[in-house]
Amino acid sequence: MTIAALEALTFGLGRLVEAAGTAGHRLCLLTGDRDVYRHELAHLAHGALDIVDIDTTDAGACAAALSALPDLSGLINSTDTWSVPGADLAAKFGLPGPDPSAVRILRDKSRVRALLHERGLSRSRAVAVPADVSSAEEILREVGLPAVLKDSAGTSSRNVWPVRDERQLRIALAEASQRPFNGQLFAECFFSGPVYSAETLGWEGETKLLGVLSRQMSPEPSVREEAAAFPVAFPRPELDVIESWVGRVLAAAGHDSGFAHVEFVLTADGPELVEINRRIGGALVGEALCRALRTNVYDAMVDTALGRRPALLDAVAAAEPAPGPATAFVLVYPDRPGTLTGWTGIDGLTAFPGSPEWYPTAVPGRRLEHLSDQRGCTGIVLTEAETAELALHRALSAAGSIRPTVAGDDDRE
Repeated sequence: MTIAALEALTFGLGRLVEAAGTAGHRLCLLTGDRDVYRHELAHLAHGALDIVDIDTTDAGACAAALSALPDLSGLINSTDTWSVPGADLAAKFGLPGPDPSAVRILRDKSRVRALLHERGLSRSRAVAVPADVSSAEEILREVGLPAVLKDSAGTSSRNVWPVRDERQLRIALAEASQRPFNGQLFAECFFSGPVYSAETLGWEGETKLLGVLSRQMSPEPSVREEAAAFPVAFPRPELDVIESWVGRVLAAAGHDSGFAHVEFVLTADGPELVEINRRIGGALVGEALCRALRTNVYDAMVDTALGRRPALLDAVAAAEPAPGPATAFVLVYPDRPGTLTGWTGIDGLTAFPGSPEWYPTAVPGRRLEHLSDQRGCTGIVLTEAETAELALHRALSAAGSIRPTVAGDDDRE
């Protein structure tokens, strides 16, 4: 029997192959660019999974490819970009999966914000505006400052502008007028405080908090992610507040089964949503969960795809410390745009504590232009420790020794 994956996150494919095998199925990846998974594929045995090279933006082609798979039992989609077509295809083939209409709501950040505001779960409204400097007055009137401008269907921190004064607002709108959008531009309140993400798993309305991930963001005005650590050791009363809040937020947004990665700001007045991703966390969040919980959490992804209650829900006790090590990871960016030629310092990682591991996200020869969001990341350093705090210290130390080398247009050999 076969479980298909309509694309996947950059890391975690090996864990997913293992989970499918444990369930007695073979995994088949539909992808438009297998180079995205080069690190994972390099660590898998030859023939460990089937790969169909196809234009995954072509729904008809994907449907034809799925029709050709033997004994198709489930369809996994762990990305934001393909969440709506994935839900549509699962419904088309009568496979277990989320309600496509609910997925469409979650894919629209402005609709989610509006829903939460209506139900008293957020202090901010969502105000859709044209991507033009002429929208400044409406934003000032309806949202105020500070504010955040976002693409309603954006990913990887693209097309996000935090603005604190009118000058920044007009500059951001001028930039937005020159950008393509996956959705539409909207404005919401800027919430002050550290950013975290709640990593959850649900089944038919039951939601369990697997842990909270810290998220270190770049200085404004960039909004790229710099580092993360898991699991954060919150005092029990505060963790209870987060778990209760995230359960109500997911219920209001219509997400009742499967993983969710819920980014939030912990303000002086409690948690405020940044966004909901109806998937396991990206980068190395899945790996962090596997290590902390000492289990392959991708088994739960397979369970959900097969339409059965994930066993992980009963194996995790939120009130108890995670049985495995804490982890942290740091994203490594170049200091200027150009063509990546390699890195210095990788060979010296073994000298650092925490068993640092290197996960490349780019290959030499790639042109790096977008350094203000995650597209500029060239690789990730992962470390372990007894606590998330110690793991983060180790990861920052190790990552600080790595430098991407970049050739600019004006460089001469």
